[in-house]
Amino acid sequence: MQIEPAPIEGAWIITPIVHGDDRGFFYESYRHDILANHGLDLHFVQDNHSLSAANVVRGLHFQWEPPMGKLMRVTAGRAFLVAVDIRIGSPTLGQWFGVEASVSNRKQVYAPAGFARGFAALEEGTEIQYKCTGTYNENHEGGILWNDPAIGIKWPLTNPSLSEKDSVAPPLESWLAKPEAQNFKWNG
Repeated sequence: MQIEPAPIEGAWIITPIVHGDDRGFFYESYRHDILANHGLDLHFVQDNHSLSAANVVRGLHFQWEPPMGKLMRVTAGRAFLVAVDIRIGSPTLGQWFGVEASVSNRKQVYAPAGFARGFAALEEGTEIQYKCTGTYNENHEGGILWNDPAIGIKWPLTNPSLSEKDSVAPPLESWLAKPEAQNFKWNG
């Protein structure tokens, strides 16, 4: 696996080594020992799988209890995977990075708890699978407005299709004013 730090400390871009021939391919999408050797001693407890039509944006989502990190990958189609630093005291608080991931490039993004995550489906039938370090808890999940101008994500689409929840999510500033935001502190 090729494991490289993302532009924001704590997040990673992971690209597996693919073994292929005219019959097809094989690759390890996750190897605990290899990631642990890079300081990513992760314990995943839940796998999620979503299907999206082209031009759908999902996010920006996070969960504070239990804290949830996510390893995201595209298994059909193409998507723009995004992570936003929401850690109080972080020098990169409010900054984002995005990676175009697809079935052909097999790029994955890992963003720990303390990041809001989302994606834009760039093709019809885009499927995203993600491993989570915490189990889903609807009472302790949050969201940030996908197009918050204070963050300034450069999404590769216009007029996306959004869920009602995502279209009315609060801006980052509102989240940071909540007591729950203190669950994500930078440990730099």
